[in-house]
Amino acid sequence: MEVEVKNVEGLNFLGKADSGHWVVMDGPSEYGGTEGGSKPMELVLIALGGCTGMDVVSLLDKMKVNYDDLKIEVSASREEDHPKIFTEIQIKYKIWGNVPEEKVKKAINKSQEKYCSVSEILQNSAEVNYDYEIIEE
Repeated sequence: MEVEVKNVEGLNFLGKADSGHWVVMDGPSEYGGTEGGSKPMELVLIALGGCTGMDVVSLLDKMKVNYDDLKIEVSASREEDHPKIFTEIQIKYKIWGNVPEEKVKKAINKSQEKYCSVSEILQNSAEVNYDYEIIEE
């Protein structure tokens, strides 16, 4: 995998990986940014949510579980001092529909314990916790 990151102006950067899609990054205005894009550490949490979300969707599809919607909420605490790494990350899976709880739990556990590479990387420096909520309509 290779990425390219280009400085646009100030703290505004564009990043592109092998997929060819550009991502806009920027810093906070207090440090000279324009707030014109996501901050890099925000993108790490977005990547975590996307990684585990894709796993869960794939696993539920293989288990032939029908659901109406899925949302992943990720929150994190960071160190006060630089490099301000994440110290604790909480992942909340919300799934809507009449779904079997044991299959939802199995899919989430497999993602976190086996498949999600972003989660595995982050677990080396932060405590990663997760839970889920099934919302029947």
